[in-house]
Amino acid sequence: MTDVQDKLQDEDASAEEEGAAHSYGLNDEIVQEIQDAIEREDAAFIHDTLEDWYSADTADLIEQLKPKLRLQFLQIMKGRLDPDVYSDLDENVRDHLVEDMDAAEIAAFVNELEIDDAVDVLEDLEEDEQREVLREIPADDRAALQEGLSYSEDSAGRLMQRNLIAVPEYWNIGQTIDYLRDTDDLPDEFYEIFVVDPRHHPIGTIPLNHAMRSKRHVAVRDIMDEEQKLIPVDMDQEDVAYLFQQYRLTSAAVVNADGALIGVITVDDIVDVISEEAEEDILRLGGVTEDDLFGSIWSTSRSRFLWLFVNLLTAIAASVAISFFDATMEAIIALAILMPIVASMGGNAGTQTMTVAVRALATKELTAANMFRILSKETVVALLNGVVFAVLIGGIAWLWFDDRQIGVIIAVAMVFNILVAGVAGMLVPVTLDRMNIDPAIASSVFVTTVTDIVGFVAFLGLATFVLL
Repeated sequence: MTDVQDKLQDEDASAEEEGAAHSYGLNDEIVQEIQDAIEREDAAFIHDTLEDWYSADTADLIEQLKPKLRLQFLQIMKGRLDPDVYSDLDENVRDHLVEDMDAAEIAAFVNELEIDDAVDVLEDLEEDEQREVLREIPADDRAALQEGLSYSEDSAGRLMQRNLIAVPEYWNIGQTIDYLRDTDDLPDEFYEIFVVDPRHHPIGTIPLNHAMRSKRHVAVRDIMDEEQKLIPVDMDQEDVAYLFQQYRLTSAAVVNADGALIGVITVDDIVDVISEEAEEDILRLGGVTEDDLFGSIWSTSRSRFLWLFVNLLTAIAASVAISFFDATMEAIIALAILMPIVASMGGNAGTQTMTVAVRALATKELTAANMFRILSKETVVALLNGVVFAVLIGGIAWLWFDDRQIGVIIAVAMVFNILVAGVAGMLVPVTLDRMNIDPAIASSVFVTTVTDIVGFVAFLGLATFVLL
């Protein structure tokens, strides 16, 4: 009996693993199968395969399909596609698909989306097309969408849901529960009930688990939590994400300039924001954007051109610094061989510190209060690393060229450049942030320039002084 049970357990485990493999994410095999099915117009196979898929996985599938097959796929899935698929799509892919739809078709899926997701889709349309789509949407929903579009991009107003649960402070739990049961237009997801005063100002919240555990006669005001984080409608989404992370919020009320409750932001929206902001910062450190993967050749080339051009100018500046020591390099060929090592080590050390600084600024961990302490720490770290690598490369250069002076020169230059790199890697992002310039975009160019020029000048200048 034990052997039979073990076999059944193994089969169940295998089936669960196989199910999990097919339920989450995509693989090359399934993408190829879907592409083959589209080409042979096998709608039945596609419908059966995608029947229980999550909208995010379907969006990933569309992005991975050959561009010429995407429209065919939409035709095959017409009437069966979850509207959320469009909100999960990359903007460039969605724009390409929407180009071939008329206003009524766009309105049909936009009207099924949550307000914040619908606004994200609409904001990418041309103004005249946007107006045509809005005309196809019922008046009540249209007003909510127009209100959402009126808020600035990346603001709390774009993130918030208008549909929420708010009750007056003089109600009791019984009235609140009856209201929830009798109301047809409840939000799809909500985590707490907002308590408001006669002016519709939020004065407290009741988590759902507290409401369910309380007796019907208990007054709302007696169990509400008066401590709450209110989010101004114009607050930047990065600051909203910080509040959710810092205070472990599941939802928070959004208020207008008068302090009245106008919406709610939930944690699922913030997860998307945190992911987007982190991805954006990483991409900006490399001088690229999230649109590069699915964008056109021309738009991708244009978006990368600016920082490549800035890098060219900084490289020329470094070359000019080197040209001042051409006589020294002509006299001692070893310097030309060793010079890239000094610049490269300084650049990498600066990039490490800069990355830490940019992240700390984004998460508000680096402030004026702790700036000096962290800068001092990074300076000591740079000095220690500089000394260790100076001894290492100095010894290698001495043995390589059989010249003690060459070893000492590159060792001293290494310490100096790594020390400068550590300081610059911290100060450059902080300075740019104080100037309201995104440090994730511009820091790398300036830090690299500083380390290159300082490295070259220190190494070649010292060599000129000692050897010539």
